[in-house]
Amino acid sequence: MTKNIFILAFLIFSISGKSQTLKLEEIMKGESFIGNQPTNGRWSLDGKKVYFEWNPTDDLGANTYSWQKGAVKPVLVEPKEAVFSKLDFKRKSNSDVAYYTDKGGLYSYTISTKAVKKIIQQSAPVSNLELGTTAGILFFEQNDNLFKYNAKEGTVLQITNFSKGTKKEKTTEKDSFLKTQQKELFQFIKDKEAKKQWNVAKNKAVKSDFAKEYFYGKDNLFNLKANPNGNFATFSLVEESDSKKEKMEVFITDDGYNQTPETKNKVSTSNLVKTKFGIYSVAKDTVYFVNFSTLSHIQDAPKYYENYDNLKSKAKEDKLIMAQPPVYNEDGTFGIVEIRSQDNKERWLVSLNPENGTFKEIEHQHDDAWIAGPGIPSYSFDSGTLGFLTDNETIYFQSEATGYSHLYTYNLKSGTKTQLTNGNWEVRDVTLSKDKKAFYLTTNTTHPGNRNFYKLAAAGGALEPILIKDGAHEVVVSPDEKSLLVRYSYKNIPWDFYIADNKKNTTLQQISSSTSESFKSYKWREPEVITFKAQDGTPVNARLYTPNAENANKAAVIFVHGAGYLQNAHNYWSTYHREYMFHNLLTDLGYTVLDIDYRGSDGYGRDFRTGIYRFMGGKDLSDHLDGKKVLVEKYGIDANRVGIYGGSYGGFITLMGMLTTPGEFASGAALRSVTDWAHYNHGYTGNILNFPETDPEAYKKSSPIYYADNLKGNLVMLHGMVDDNVEYKDIVRLSQRFIELQKKNWSLASFPVESHGFKETYSWIDEYSRILNLFNSTLLKK
Repeated sequence: MTKNIFILAFLIFSISGKSQTLKLEEIMKGESFIGNQPTNGRWSLDGKKVYFEWNPTDDLGANTYSWQKGAVKPVLVEPKEAVFSKLDFKRKSNSDVAYYTDKGGLYSYTISTKAVKKIIQQSAPVSNLELGTTAGILFFEQNDNLFKYNAKEGTVLQITNFSKGTKKEKTTEKDSFLKTQQKELFQFIKDKEAKKQWNVAKNKAVKSDFAKEYFYGKDNLFNLKANPNGNFATFSLVEESDSKKEKMEVFITDDGYNQTPETKNKVSTSNLVKTKFGIYSVAKDTVYFVNFSTLSHIQDAPKYYENYDNLKSKAKEDKLIMAQPPVYNEDGTFGIVEIRSQDNKERWLVSLNPENGTFKEIEHQHDDAWIAGPGIPSYSFDSGTLGFLTDNETIYFQSEATGYSHLYTYNLKSGTKTQLTNGNWEVRDVTLSKDKKAFYLTTNTTHPGNRNFYKLAAAGGALEPILIKDGAHEVVVSPDEKSLLVRYSYKNIPWDFYIADNKKNTTLQQISSSTSESFKSYKWREPEVITFKAQDGTPVNARLYTPNAENANKAAVIFVHGAGYLQNAHNYWSTYHREYMFHNLLTDLGYTVLDIDYRGSDGYGRDFRTGIYRFMGGKDLSDHLDGKKVLVEKYGIDANRVGIYGGSYGGFITLMGMLTTPGEFASGAALRSVTDWAHYNHGYTGNILNFPETDPEAYKKSSPIYYADNLKGNLVMLHGMVDDNVEYKDIVRLSQRFIELQKKNWSLASFPVESHGFKETYSWIDEYSRILNLFNSTLLKK
């Protein structure tokens, strides 16, 4: 036993690889060991330069670098140019003038002369800049009101006059005895009062051309937006939620005193709030609200209500909804509003008539689980892919109607709906060309784990392949659409920037080189992406790391990636780069490692996405058990020597594996784990498990804390104490259950300065030393 402990201690810090020795304390430095990868690529307005954030010198943070044609390598940019390159410019197609906001001020920039002009700078900041139909007309928000800037006339006009609260009515003072007496006795007083009233009446007869003040009460004002002609403004009023926020305890502080910041709202029906969608007519100087009660299916009860006696006979009522600001065509003749039910089971697109506050429904999407998918955000207060083509009467959007997120168009005049893409793959990203006659699409057409880049005519047809080799391509098209800035990576090749011509089957020219010599000195594995059949017949993808036959130890580790709709069994560089390197280290030791895209993972369509609905720890866990079966039957793994680990949702699955299938895993390491879903946040959890007040069964069967008595095998739990995502309290509550149940084969490592995603290298080293210790002591034969 003493010998084993000595060997274990050595292995924690030094594992021999094929080309160099991997050291845990080195790989846990993350990008400081790998090389800091560049991010946030963008073009200059004139298309002559590209910019990105980079830290090739491993400084305390990234700086802005630029590259232009003919340059040997990227160069560091001066701070002023760096700030300017990140601004959000608004300009008409082919216009030489762009507008932007910076530090609350409004500016114009002439591209040809590089001239900057400050238009407005006041104590109240300017925001939410929008272009009008006419060149030189801008709309912006200031102090919760809309303003119109006319570049030709140099004028700024306030469009709306909104105020929070209620109008303070002028109180009429009751006449005292003496005041009444004065009126009775003196004609002078009577004449003075009559003149006053005459002047008031005369002033009222002349209508002011300034908008009258509109008070919107205690609600919160959101999404204030003018239509392109400036004739109407739309907005949403959202009532204040009475939901209580969680508090977090912070122990390591600058002044030595504990802090208790508020963090998040727990999932609850109390987060569902009433909203109103309002229109302000400039011509009528009046506010009115749109009644959406005629939306189709707005009173449909969720299917899960059938499981509860108190809900299945509940009276019909309109679902609470949230309407997004309209998306307008170029001349403002059409405005499309995306609407979501707050239970996120319905999505509507409607054409708005702002003149009379009516609408025409043009698209309805429903999901018994929850609306989401690429181009279709999973939260009811967000908006998805939506825009107009060049004819100003055809919109484009995405839908999962076929089971995969695809691109559609709809002509508002003819009512014709057209599906532009189709297949068992997804449209991941959509960019409309400058002339609005073609789309640039990022897809996973060739493999669920690839990100390919294509061009597609707006009328439909065949996809024109531009970048389709294995890996991922994040593409930014140049202003003239002749060139592409591409951030590319592969399984064992970290992200870097490349330049390419915008043409069919183009080639990449690398312009940044991020990887360090230390990283390049090791022969990093290209994990095979395998597919196995789950017990219900569903194909499941996984990354497989296999050791050399002479080094194999017949033990395996299953890694569970986090959620929030994520994929990790793909062909490009993982966000879990420390885990990737750790898996190489484990494989050098003789372990086989399996990293599964379980049910609920991104990249595989609607049915896979919603496979965890109403039961987290159901199919997502059984996918891991099926993966273990493959390891045993196909790769010679000892069924009694399989461990499991993961963070966040991965920590949750680890706990569910250890507690609901005791004995399946010899050991598990659960990092920053959800232990009780009723204590997690609203948006994510409410989609998958509905709400604890209406679907308590889903919460109970999905929460590890209810299965604490089943613990078998060795469990290590690790959690940051200032985690404002999965509260440290989560792991404390489960620990108390273990204590009360007199469980002994568990331990908890707490990290006082770490939040959900660890930052400090020493914390990573400590955490993964404990994980490696666990597996070496429980999975290797003594």
